[in-house]
Amino acid sequence: MVLKRYGNNPILAPREDSPWESIMVYNCAAIREGGKVHILYRAQGSKMGVSRIGYASSKDGYNIDERLDYPVFGPDPASDLECLGIEDPRLTRIDDRIYLNYSAYGMNMGMVFPLKRVQIGISSISVDDFLNKKWNWSERQYPFYMVDNKNSFLFPEKVNGKYVFVHRIPPHMWIAYSSDMENWENQKILMSPQFEWEYFKIGGGAPPIKTDKGWIIIYHGVDRKMQYRLGLALLDLKDPGKVIGRYEKPFLEPEAKYEKEGVVPNVTFSCGAVTIGDELFLYYGGADTVVCVATAKIKDVLGLLGV
Repeated sequence: MVLKRYGNNPILAPREDSPWESIMVYNCAAIREGGKVHILYRAQGSKMGVSRIGYASSKDGYNIDERLDYPVFGPDPASDLECLGIEDPRLTRIDDRIYLNYSAYGMNMGMVFPLKRVQIGISSISVDDFLNKKWNWSERQYPFYMVDNKNSFLFPEKVNGKYVFVHRIPPHMWIAYSSDMENWENQKILMSPQFEWEYFKIGGGAPPIKTDKGWIIIYHGVDRKMQYRLGLALLDLKDPGKVIGRYEKPFLEPEAKYEKEGVVPNVTFSCGAVTIGDELFLYYGGADTVVCVATAKIKDVLGLLGV
């Protein structure tokens, strides 16, 4: 197996003495800045409770050196659109800002009867504020307003003069482009379920990793039994709407105890990955209960994709 689980997984677990993260700590974003891996993770104090985003960091990518005892991003108390929680963050640096993509879980406004809805939310913060833990997030945006949609991420640079955005309207992954980060156009299906292990649906995982062979993307697939596995694909460098490689087997699937047993058993789900030297560090949630890390050589990952 190309991907190797860290021997001391999980690297983050719930804290019983912290009500907002006492039951579930999982699905995390990761970004490497200032010599550290910064991790924003989803946390809940009960299985059906509101999700908030916590912060931890690691100098070596494995061991947690710092963990804040408060959420760094949570639901906007003035908005029904995310009153039920902030889920599954992804982080992307573009120039001097770090963008946070998340799933905004809230209510469908204006309905006579209560109706829940999940849609994409985006906020951002300056790199300086992020590194200094001054959580001055920008005004929240909802790029596909009131559309059932989630699992989105941005590319870390413009391609052909356009920002690039991947999101999921089930069961497909979609790609869209924008000149101003507000109006998204030329939308099309990027990938659809193809293999048995992704029969039900697929969705975005970590923001893409740029290599000289193409953009590596790690996504999730859900099978007929609702088991979540991670998949691997390669997008063309100059035309990211073109899939040039796709690994037919799961890149990671629930095997370890911390992936098979938990609040939601048999789940591996990633929202973040970084590179350190020639290695990919993949951060993922295990059984919707803990945060784990696994690593692989970039050249070996590309080998699975046939390049």
